[in-house]
Amino acid sequence: MLSRKTKYGLKALAYIAKHKGEGPVLIQQVADAENISKKFLESILLQLRKAGFLGSKKGKGGGYYLIREPESIKMSGVIRVLEGPIALLPCVSLNFYERCDDCPDEDVCSLHTLMLEVRDRTLDVLDNRTLADVIS
Repeated sequence: MLSRKTKYGLKALAYIAKHKGEGPVLIQQVADAENISKKFLESILLQLRKAGFLGSKKGKGGGYYLIREPESIKMSGVIRVLEGPIALLPCVSLNFYERCDDCPDEDVCSLHTLMLEVRDRTLDVLDNRTLADVIS
């Protein structure tokens, strides 16, 4: 299940993408439109800015804007930034692999095999969907 942070981050990115070309979008504008706490949204947008999805401008006429085209922002990348690993178990994670303490042999673990399939199918969807798909 996605955390509220990830859900709000995706909604905020979609809102900003829909207003691309109109100049920077104010945090309050996104918060009001998407019913998100402004304080919570500030931390999410900062994280997305640090990850290279958003830029920001201070002062009058300031706010957040996309620094990449919506077609180039894969949903898997956004979810990894906000949520962490996509895999449900650390032993099947591509980027955050850790051996399970309670598993003597991954090669014969039926749960490991199932979670590999879940990870691969989830990644197939998220790697092939972009922010452009979300806003269309």
